[in-house]
Formats: sequence, structure tokens, C-alpha cells
Amino acid sequence: MSTILTVNNLTKKFGYLTAVKDLSFSIEKGNVYGILGPNGSGKSTTLGIVLNVVNKTSGDFYWFDGNTSTHEALKKVGAIIERPNFYPYMTAVQNLKLVCKIKEVDTDKIEEKLELVGLLDRKNSKFKTYSLGMKQRLAIASALLNDPEILILDEPTNGLDPQGIHQIREIIKKIASQGTTILLASHLLDEVEKVCSHVIILRKGEKLYSGLVDGMMATYGFFELKSDNMEKLAETLESNSKFGEIKHENGLVTAFLKEEMDAKSLNEALYKEGIVLSHLVKRKESLEEQFLTLTKNQSN
Repeated sequence: MSTILTVNNLTKKFGYLTAVKDLSFSIEKGNVYGILGPNGSGKSTTLGIVLNVVNKTSGDFYWFDGNTSTHEALKKVGAIIERPNFYPYMTAVQNLKLVCKIKEVDTDKIEEKLELVGLLDRKNSKFKTYSLGMKQRLAIASALLNDPEILILDEPTNGLDPQGIHQIREIIKKIASQGTTILLASHLLDEVEKVCSHVIILRKGEKLYSGLVDGMMATYGFFELKSDNMEKLAETLESNSKFGEIKHENGLVTAFLKEEMDAKSLNEALYKEGIVLSHLVKRKESLEEQFLTLTKNQSN
């Protein structure tokens, strides 16, 4: 697996304010990374630094193998970090031709990229006639014209309606499935959960977690159970070392796992104890619950 971006102990101060504090992470090829955090957590500043539009205070970062200058490396990067800015009276194709000229790339990819973002049928419409979602999709097409190895998106669904949000997320998944690495900043847990394989969680410029979305917390999920003899059910679960917290609510016993266990094994074990279940569901803690646990445990 090759590394696309490495960030080491990056810090950025604006006067008294530390926007990014001693941040380290790496981006490996072929994954979809989310930088997740509330507004003001340092997401945009971090992207600005690695894209050479914000100067770092200390620490360092390098692209690819570290032997390429940032200027050269950025030719293999596609990025949208501001609201899309195209000429309103020019068509999509005319605007993209101009982008190709600026990026010094051939114009032969224009139609292919417009098709990818679902705008081929509106290629000759003026930019000013586009909805906000279409403008954002055109920006993505423009960022892909140089066939970048990594696409960087800052809050890609901000301000969009539910349909626009869904379209952008589907496009991100499609781009990722074709092998492009993606790094997106978002304050929406839902977004990261739906499109990212990896997550870097920031709060006040500091990293709280970095790793797989699925492994964000070593949680093994929980069972929701019901039986004719709820007392005996709860006692049996409490005596089992595989379970942590056991809760009674809404006529159900909720049992949180401390290690892996499937529903079939639990059902068999309880049956041997003479407990017949009338309800058995295994669930995972949502990313939201895990995120709240994670951020709650940090001092303010």
C-alpha cells in the first residue's frame, strides 16, 4: 500500500489561537478518509496547509514518497476547498475548457467527467442556470480533469438539499470505486459513516482518533433480549464475563458485549440454562454514540 500524504506534528497558530495542534496522520492510496470535527476544529486549516494555501507554524508534511516538491505533487491532486467559482455566462464545457488551459491538461476528458457527475445532458447550459448541487458537481468534475491520485473536498455537501446531498455522496462513492483516494472534511457524522472507510477526528485542532470508521471504538455491539423470565435472563447475563453493562428498559434487557459473540452462540447458551428467548436482536453502537463517548471523555 503506497502512502499519498504524510503529516507530522503539524501546528498552525493564528496569534493566540492554535488552530491545529501537533497533528500527525497519513493517507494511504485507495481509501476514503474523513476529517471529522465540529466547526472550528481545524479541518479546513489542515487542508489549506497541505494544499499550500496556508503557511504552517511548525511540523511538516510531504506528498507521495517525499522526494517530490509540493508544487509538482499538487499536479496530481484535485481539490475543492472553496465555493465553486466559474464564469456565470459560460457553459459547463466552456468553463471546463478554461480549467484545462489553466491546469495544462488535454480537453479530451471533459465529457467523461461531466458524465461521471451526471451533468452531460446539461453540458451546454450556462453556469448561472445551475442549481447549487449542480454547481458543486461541476466543481468535482473540474477537480477530476487532471485524473488526480487524490481528490480533496472541504464540506462537499454544505448548503445542499437532501437530494443534492445524496447525489454528491453517490458521486464520491463512484469516484472511490474507480480507485481514486479521497480526503474529505466534514462536521457531519452521517456523511463520514456513509462514505468514508477511515476517519481522523479533530477537536480544537487536536486529534482524538485516527483509524478505520468501523474500528472507531473497539465496540462489539449489544444484544436486545426478551424472555418469559426476565430476572433469570438478566442474572445469567450478569454472570457471563463476555458482557459488560446490562440494562433493563422498555420491556427489554440490553446487554453490551466486551468481546465478540454471535446471536446463535448466545441463544444456544441461554437455552442450555433453560431460558427461551422471545426476542433476540444484535446491534452495533452507532457512530454517533461512539463519537459522543469519545469526545465526552476528553477534557474541555
